[in-house]
Amino acid sequence: MDHLTMQHPPPCVSLPVNLVANLQDSLLMAVTDLQRLEGLLDHATANLMERFGTANQALGALPEMRQGELGPIRNSLHQAVTELQFHDMATQLIVHTGKVLQSCAWRLAEEAMEPEEGEIPLGLDPMPERPSPVTQSEMDAGSIDLF
Repeated sequence: MDHLTMQHPPPCVSLPVNLVANLQDSLLMAVTDLQRLEGLLDHATANLMERFGTANQALGALPEMRQGELGPIRNSLHQAVTELQFHDMATQLIVHTGKVLQSCAWRLAEEAMEPEEGEIPLGLDPMPERPSPVTQSEMDAGSIDLF
């Protein structure tokens, strides 16, 4: 018999059910914390954009003779808005990580625990196919124009 075609059973680990249940609960709490973090980022980013817009409008209301001095200030505001691109990347990473954790939690429960009597089995959330939607580790000034 060709040993290359022989199939070996996958290695198994026996774990107590309460350990698996606690691990699943911890994974789902991490998902909830990530959702809260996403909400906090959304709120902070919306507030920053509103305040940058207010500052830009205030600059426009200054007397005409001072408009020449405003270039560096407007440039700083535009750079600050560009830096807010981190919100989009952070949100993508949070959503992706939440999906991975939730998929692990459901798969763990599916593999280790028997369904309770009358329990309708949940469909497993598929594991995201790509490892991470964001490969960028820093931000450079782009062509974003939000004013």
